[in-house]
Amino acid sequence: MPRMKRPPLLLVVLDGWGHRDDPESNAIASSAPYFRELMGRYPHGLLHACGAEVGLPEGIMGNSEVGHMNLGAGRVINQDITRIDAAIANGEFLENRALLDAMEGARRDDQNLHLMGLVSDGAVHASDKHIVALLQMAKKVGLPGGRVLIHALTDGRDTPPRSAVKHLARLEQACATEGVGRIVSVIGRYWAMDRDNRWERVQKAHDLFTVGVGERRDSAIVALEESYAAGVTDEFVEPTVIGPQEGTRIEEGERLIMFNYRADRVRQVSEALSNEDFQAFERRGGGQPAITTFTQYRSDFPFPIAFASNDLSDMFPDVISRAGLRQARIAETEKYAHVTFFFSGGKEDVLPGENRILLPSPKVATYDLAPEMSSRAVTDAILAELARAETEVYIINYANADMVGHTGDYDAACKAVAAVDGCLREITAAVNAQGGLTVITADHGNSEQLVDPESGEPHTAHTLNPVPIVFCGAEFEGQSIRPHGVLADVAPSLLQVLELDQPEAMTARSLIQ
Repeated sequence: MPRMKRPPLLLVVLDGWGHRDDPESNAIASSAPYFRELMGRYPHGLLHACGAEVGLPEGIMGNSEVGHMNLGAGRVINQDITRIDAAIANGEFLENRALLDAMEGARRDDQNLHLMGLVSDGAVHASDKHIVALLQMAKKVGLPGGRVLIHALTDGRDTPPRSAVKHLARLEQACATEGVGRIVSVIGRYWAMDRDNRWERVQKAHDLFTVGVGERRDSAIVALEESYAAGVTDEFVEPTVIGPQEGTRIEEGERLIMFNYRADRVRQVSEALSNEDFQAFERRGGGQPAITTFTQYRSDFPFPIAFASNDLSDMFPDVISRAGLRQARIAETEKYAHVTFFFSGGKEDVLPGENRILLPSPKVATYDLAPEMSSRAVTDAILAELARAETEVYIINYANADMVGHTGDYDAACKAVAAVDGCLREITAAVNAQGGLTVITADHGNSEQLVDPESGEPHTAHTLNPVPIVFCGAEFEGQSIRPHGVLADVAPSLLQVLELDQPEAMTARSLIQ
């Protein structure tokens, strides 16, 4: 292989690594001494990673999908939630052809209409407002109220761990107000929204939806209250059938609208429900439903899509590929889609000169049991690629601060952060030895806030805090960058380092002064 055309440039995304001045319940502040050393030595700043600055509604926390898309785009990308909210506000939602086809088909064929998704105000994967809009649409179409069946997935990861009872109560009230819809099953997202090929989890969800395998309770609220009493919080709620089981299972050919707009955590369950050649586990239910999805879950899925994806061209990876530079995308399983699919603007294609390195995440129930995750393997892969000296640009993700932060376990989060901190020491030393540059930033906050200041309970969700960015390399010592920016400013900054022209589509501006 040819040698590098220039010294290596690394973009290292520390997932869930936010900035917060208060050291209380702050694993970043307490457990990352080398990162603090870098901030003292090299130019650094803070980036907005939530709300309108990343294309989300104001006051909505960022997430990994949104963060990586903005990092790669070099412009603020209006996110799916923003586009769907706008369609509801201007009335276009009620005229959406894909959704109408599903509902009118169910009415015409005298079938149940199934609605499935995360019932949460976390606004990371789905939105409460969108469920209500679907109920209003079903009412307008004239579907009988008892034929609209809701399969509710509970959150507790992007929301407080015992908040689902509030969200489901609001949903029940919306059903009563509209005279349409009822909750027929409840299950925690841990089972139904796996993205790491833990098919035994997805099987529990599939058996609930198609066979009715699970606990039985008279109401969703009772199911949650009993779950809490047993020490089981929202994310881990066991499969539960709500009310009479007769006629509530998802049957062959029935219409199913999946209202999660974020794709990565509903790909597996939608594949299990739809793929005729599915092999991951033996399905006990009947045939496949006719699925409609809010957004494109995967390019090879044949489902009608209610809200087509943004067509994003001239992403950072596109620009460097056209320039003949080679790029490596390196992450463990939990964040692999983020450094590939999302960083590329929702495109699956491998670009010319692109190499993808996937390290498997550890097979544990929750990551507080293995807070180091696969950071060692990720680091070894980076060091091996650097030693080969064949790649100019690296896009890297360390998942620890986010995935362990979601457990709300402060001690485990400190171990997670410390593990990444040690990896940064090794990486920056290797890059500096080659005369390269390591740009370290994050996609959103998490492990800097591990206790809810109001309730005193563990804080498991993302935060609204800014994220740090630091340019680590000899050429940047003694320099300064803009102290404040947005995630979209990162791609123009990297292009400036590479001495490549910023395309017109990139409307953000470099942080380098």
